Amino acid sequence: MCGICGIVTKDGSRPDQGLLDAANNLLAHRGPDDSGHFIDGPAGLAMRRLAIIDLQTGHQPLSYDDGRLWVVLNGEIYNYQELRSELEGRGHRFKTRTDTEVILALYQELGADCVKRLRGMFAFALWDKPKQRLLLARDRIGKKPLVYTDQPGFFAFASELRSLFVWPGVSRDVDEGAIDQYLSLQYIPSPHTIYRSARKLPPGHILLMEKGRIEIRKYWDLPLGEPPATRDPEEAKALVRDKLKEAVRLRMISDVPLGAFLSGGIDSSIVVALMSRFSDRPVRTFSIGFEEQQFSELPFARELAQRYGCDHTEFIVKADMAQVLPKLAWHYGEPYADSSALPSYYVARETRKHVTVALNGDGGDENFGGYIRYFAMKAARFFDLIPGPAQRGLKVAAELLPERDAPFGAIWRVKRFLRSALFADEPARYLKMIGYFSEEDKVGLYSPEFQARLARQGEALGYLAQAFSQGPPDDLLNRLLYVDFKTYLPENLMVKMDIATMANSLEGRSPLLDHEFVELVFRLPGEWKLRGLRGHKWLLKEAFKDQLPATIFNRGKMGFGIPLGEWFRGPLKRFWEEAVLGPEALKRGYFNEPALRRLWSEHQSGRREHGYRLWALLMLEMWHQSCASPAELAAR
Repeated sequence: MCGICGIVTKDGSRPDQGLLDAANNLLAHRGPDDSGHFIDGPAGLAMRRLAIIDLQTGHQPLSYDDGRLWVVLNGEIYNYQELRSELEGRGHRFKTRTDTEVILALYQELGADCVKRLRGMFAFALWDKPKQRLLLARDRIGKKPLVYTDQPGFFAFASELRSLFVWPGVSRDVDEGAIDQYLSLQYIPSPHTIYRSARKLPPGHILLMEKGRIEIRKYWDLPLGEPPATRDPEEAKALVRDKLKEAVRLRMISDVPLGAFLSGGIDSSIVVALMSRFSDRPVRTFSIGFEEQQFSELPFARELAQRYGCDHTEFIVKADMAQVLPKLAWHYGEPYADSSALPSYYVARETRKHVTVALNGDGGDENFGGYIRYFAMKAARFFDLIPGPAQRGLKVAAELLPERDAPFGAIWRVKRFLRSALFADEPARYLKMIGYFSEEDKVGLYSPEFQARLARQGEALGYLAQAFSQGPPDDLLNRLLYVDFKTYLPENLMVKMDIATMANSLEGRSPLLDHEFVELVFRLPGEWKLRGLRGHKWLLKEAFKDQLPATIFNRGKMGFGIPLGEWFRGPLKRFWEEAVLGPEALKRGYFNEPALRRLWSEHQSGRREHGYRLWALLMLEMWHQSCASPAELAAR
């Protein structure tokens, strides 16, 4: 696992080594074990390495074919041993035991299509010296980030945004349309970033730069239009079991200590259960909880750990730990509002004290229909049958319901459902369910000056609508899963896991997001994943029923929320006020001060539950304070 960066000049001049080293050093937290760079002609590549496999000879940048090809890799190629054997049979000879060298040999055979043979999580850059071609590639699911800037005199890329601003002339002008997207979605989706000058390479895409021309291609999608993997539920259970066992086994290959995040939910419990089968020693497990018991899953994690004899560690997150938010905002590099970023950071920090690699349960909900919103979207179809006058009456009744106990309170969930179900259009309904600030919420929130400057507003709906239009038309659940695989999963959850782990020099691995496993599960009927209105993740649970305690098997979806409502009325009250209502924040000119104070007052009085909106506003300000000025490069 590494941080990578590089540059290609457009006039053929040699890149500045000092600037390349400076960009690379800003990624030191991603790779504290080693660093390296390569400069030849117009190209410069650099990396910071977190050593996981081949600790002695895995130095990067790595060359091949007498220095004609060079590569830097961030990630892991889990099928590299299989590919290596295949390539050796065709005459290739390797100098190292690394997965990185396999990419170079595969490129020599297949060119840019080499990426289609790779099974893993990766972002890499490959310089083809004879062709003067740069190839950038990002894994299918979006586990590893890659950002770039295309300037008149050069093209630069990096694992994180801040490394781009080392290069002279890269503007820090804020893309104000991205702020609007962020307030709707809690993240800024690809290809946009918070800066006008920078872009994200989307998951499942490659970028080719040759002779100054840039081409971006999609190389992977979920298997749309393919026949079901099986029409027999029992066979489906066996296929799921076998493929997930293989995915876990592959991710246990490591030359350094390895463990697992254990939340106490279905997904991480299954991963740990399988790890225990492949390990000759107790699995190291790490769990995090809260003092507020309704948000804590520690008892379930503890029970699973005891069942499998794990070496188990627990950690409690408290409100005063929010003092780390400026540091967290710096690591994200752009506004990011998923509040579970805070506990994710802390569990990664504690885990890194004991191991260098941690497996997790990410992807179970998106593969098997685990989110409550999937139930809600299914139930909303029945709502469509209610006559218009009755729907309007329900809307009025919904507004009279009290708002409290987000996100787990039953009344809060009913109110959110009724507000969403009134939208007949599926993308609009879904956005209402998952969004932070709706378009109605934004009325009066933005200052007139900011509103006038917004060249792009309301793009979040179009972003979701595009994903809906590409998903399978005849299976609602699989269409929703497709949407999340193209939006929420890569742009939110994968960003969170990457930053939480890499900020602590820890490698995270996600067996449930193995692309072969994902493709298999997607080719199974949605009705086997979400049965009725209560059978969430039915197929996954049935496949591993014998390996789960009854308390975990039978429990409902909880989610990884934090007690924002309580914290903002208590220990974080002053922190929020000083940050968001402070003079520096107000001078930025995004918002009407009376609108902000109304949100704050409604939350403090208990009339409305604005915890998640308040968090989004806070993290926007934390980003400004930590990242938005050139001085942060020198300060950090």
